[in-house]
Amino acid sequence: MNVIETALPGVLIIEPKVFGDARGFFFESFNQQRFNEATGTNFHFVQDNHSRSAKGVLRGLHYQIQQPQGKLVRVARGSVFDVAVDLRKSSPHFGQWVGVELSEDNQRQLWVPPGFGHGFVVTSDSADFLYKTTDYYAPAFERCVAWDDPAIGIQWPDIGMSPLLSAKDAAGVALVNAEVFG
Repeated sequence: MNVIETALPGVLIIEPKVFGDARGFFFESFNQQRFNEATGTNFHFVQDNHSRSAKGVLRGLHYQIQQPQGKLVRVARGSVFDVAVDLRKSSPHFGQWVGVELSEDNQRQLWVPPGFGHGFVVTSDSADFLYKTTDYYAPAFERCVAWDDPAIGIQWPDIGMSPLLSAKDAAGVALVNAEVFG
């Protein structure tokens, strides 16, 4: 696999080696040993999730203040613009973000370590979004920072429509008022 560093230390783009021909393709989407070696981490994943969303659905910016989750995310069908935001108050990158297109065509993955908020917007007609987490979902500890907080300044792509938000995501709080990591 090829690992690409982003502007936020620890947030990594992972490109698996894809073997393809006229019949289709094959790639190893996850191998714990190779992941740990390539990323220099020792995380173990405990939960896999799969969501399907229509064009314009924006999910995020989500995180768990306790039982923080690292997320290894990818798209199996369609495309999204995926974002990670540093929510570690002690980090010199606090409040900064990176974004990357994940799609069925580029087969890229994004590693979002614990301590970061995560979100995405669907840029294709629909998208199947897959992610592995390093801790279990704990709704009591789930938090949401506003996707459009000007203090963060995410430059979401123009998809020709207003984002479609859940009630939870529409109620996301400004970073200045958010419960964040130390």
